[in-house]
Amino acid sequence: MNNNKNPSTSFFARPTLWLVLGAIAGGMVSTVQWQHPQALALAGGLGSVCIGFLVLAGYLTGRKANRGMDGSLTKMALDHSTDGFLVTGKDGTFDYSNAAFHRLLSFAATNDAVRKVASIDAVIEALKDGDGEQVSRLQSGLMDGASGHVEFAIHRRDLNAEWRRISVSPIKEKATLKGAIWRVEDVTSTREVDAIRRIEENRFTDMLDLLPVGFFSADRDGTLQYVNQTFARWIGLPPERMRGMAFADFIADVDGEEEIILKDVDGRTFPIALEQSQKDDSLGDVAYTRSIVLRDLVWLDPARDTQGDEFTAKPEGAAKSGGKPLEAGQVEWLFDEAPVAIIKLDLNGVISDCNRAFTKLIGIHREACLGKSFSEWMAKEDRGDLTACMSKIVMGISRGAQLEIRLPASGERELVTDAYVSRVVDEDNDVIGLALHLINMTEQKNLEVQFTQSQKMQAVGQLAGGVAHDFNNLLTAMIGFCDLLLQRHGPTDPSFEDIQHIRQNANRATNLVRQLLAFSRKQTLEPVRLEVPDLLSELSNLLRRLIGETVELVIEHGKSLPPIKADRGQFDQVIINLAVNARDAMPGGGSVTIRSSQATLETPVQRGHDLMPTGRYALIEVSDTGEGISRENMDRIFEPFFTTKNVGSGTGLGLSTVYGIIHQTGGFIFVDSAPGEGTVFSIYLPAFEDETQMAAADVLDRSGPAPATDADLTGQGTILLVEDEDAVRMFAARALRNKGYYVLEAENGESALDTINGQDKSIDLIVSDVIMPGMDGHTFVNLVRQELKDVKVILMSGYAEETFRDEIGRDTTIHFLGKPFTLKDLATKVKTVLGT
Repeated sequence: MNNNKNPSTSFFARPTLWLVLGAIAGGMVSTVQWQHPQALALAGGLGSVCIGFLVLAGYLTGRKANRGMDGSLTKMALDHSTDGFLVTGKDGTFDYSNAAFHRLLSFAATNDAVRKVASIDAVIEALKDGDGEQVSRLQSGLMDGASGHVEFAIHRRDLNAEWRRISVSPIKEKATLKGAIWRVEDVTSTREVDAIRRIEENRFTDMLDLLPVGFFSADRDGTLQYVNQTFARWIGLPPERMRGMAFADFIADVDGEEEIILKDVDGRTFPIALEQSQKDDSLGDVAYTRSIVLRDLVWLDPARDTQGDEFTAKPEGAAKSGGKPLEAGQVEWLFDEAPVAIIKLDLNGVISDCNRAFTKLIGIHREACLGKSFSEWMAKEDRGDLTACMSKIVMGISRGAQLEIRLPASGERELVTDAYVSRVVDEDNDVIGLALHLINMTEQKNLEVQFTQSQKMQAVGQLAGGVAHDFNNLLTAMIGFCDLLLQRHGPTDPSFEDIQHIRQNANRATNLVRQLLAFSRKQTLEPVRLEVPDLLSELSNLLRRLIGETVELVIEHGKSLPPIKADRGQFDQVIINLAVNARDAMPGGGSVTIRSSQATLETPVQRGHDLMPTGRYALIEVSDTGEGISRENMDRIFEPFFTTKNVGSGTGLGLSTVYGIIHQTGGFIFVDSAPGEGTVFSIYLPAFEDETQMAAADVLDRSGPAPATDADLTGQGTILLVEDEDAVRMFAARALRNKGYYVLEAENGESALDTINGQDKSIDLIVSDVIMPGMDGHTFVNLVRQELKDVKVILMSGYAEETFRDEIGRDTTIHFLGKPFTLKDLATKVKTVLGT
């Protein structure tokens, strides 16, 4: 062993180190992204580039240090990345490319001229003129050592445009260009989110700018940071001129603390009422203020006027001093016709009055609100915060507060509002009630939550799905070789029981993998038409045994429930998981209620980060009288491996499995809970109303005719087996040869093409893995079918068939075999497809 090698070289040659560096770089950029939202787009791009290029740097360095890195973690990460990566030489020839690179640019491989793309020049030639010119400029810039990126749209027939971003960075050694690192990303969703955000920002800016009241924001020193057009018009300056000026520059006089007189650029004065709130920084200091300006209105001093009105008003051109109090009718008009929802509460939190904006916001009549506690209209998890806030104001600890609360509304909606709570006092300055001003922030908040949640769940889902896919490969080999051993070791053999134990535990591991795939929505489902009341009735006996005698089970069926289309086994698993969770939340006993009903949405409804489309739904609610869920855990309960149970009491996959099954079925699931108030899970499953859909689904069933008998699985024919996992390929080849087939083997798409070209025998069937290094299975099959148009195909994958439906399309000659599979599963599928 050589102990004198350079320690720095061996250190930086570790591929894992580059993965860690990439993660750190991405985390640093994410921190900048949170602290400086205006740099969102730039930070996001830099974060992705940092991670991708550092991983590729690890690949290059690791390969140079160790030529036998094919099994390294770095190459595995590159091979299975959803982004395309390419390493080229100085002349643009390919040195390395992963499957995602070919898939994302698969439109470039549609003719014989570029069947085997091997250089950047071939990619440029396959692109449209304008797009090819952009990539060509990137290639030219490399000669000067320049990095860069371009974005372009891909227009597919009958589909919306998809966007791709191609980035490139030079590889240099002592200032000499050696090659380049290329990256291809699918930025379609980012483009769509940006477009929606721009629309919402423009709409919000337009509304704020044209409010019938003035609005401005200033920093801690009083310097104006934002001014709406209304306030700027009153002053007589453009908004951009006022930014950077001090608000104090426009104050002409202040009468005590009640009346502020402003002056415009021509010296004319007018009184205003000013209502302000502030945002504090992490140290508790003022970061900035938000101010509403009401022209020709001033706050009335209760000590000087005992009529109890809140405002006094002066007409345009009135003298500076004095003010005519608003009459009672005018005050009532301001309250009732205000564009902001306003609620008056007594000291017990009961609604004493509300304006039209509030009733319109939540979709109910005024009479239905009066005399009821406002907490009835709030989400359970927000009630504690509002109660604490109101108590502080009533006790005089605080004059007012701002908080975010959610309000269930008509039509299955859930609103997110900014609530401004202030006190109502009498002439003796005693608190006699509270006033709530509610600003609907649902659209803005949902956009933020949707973007953040989708990024998080996508990342976790990809991780879970990737792990599950790799485990399915391992399990296929384990189960397959057990089947081969069992053919030689019968029940009387001493080894038979040991082999069976191995196989049984492999099957248990398969169930855990299915749970991971359920969360990532990549498991195989077999949807059929189901009646919810019948399903729940059949499950009732099993549920009663599972939850025990200390928990009461109540099942309530609604009327006229529509049928649904779902996988029967997965539906049972959803209900069982929720019932068991409810049982665990009630260690001292309690009640579990499963209620079914019909829900109809006339308009799309946004709840949390999900947008529910219009239509009929079967609504299933599973509620318990248990401990409830704390607010800090509400946002994490559907994440894999998150659990509040004691160590060893749960895997944390129960609710994540439920979430994945419901969403893969096309439904939605929501939770409503608060500590000490129990929990309600609401499941919305789309109604299955078109019987022709089921008939069409039967026609598209790719299982084909069943074999004549289960006993005879032998057959004849030439099979090309393409699988990059050696153990899986070895088992499958032996199994098929044992059944009488002639089997050709290939470890990837490229070597499979060479095998076909060097083979004189006609190939009857191709059995190929989908995800492989270099060329993926779908691309390989498309290329082969340009020459062998009638060849039959079976695609294998640890993911579900639904994952590849867009690529496979409706080609009935392509069949699917999910991993892990047994020897019998493989032989049956092959015999069925060949029809032998």
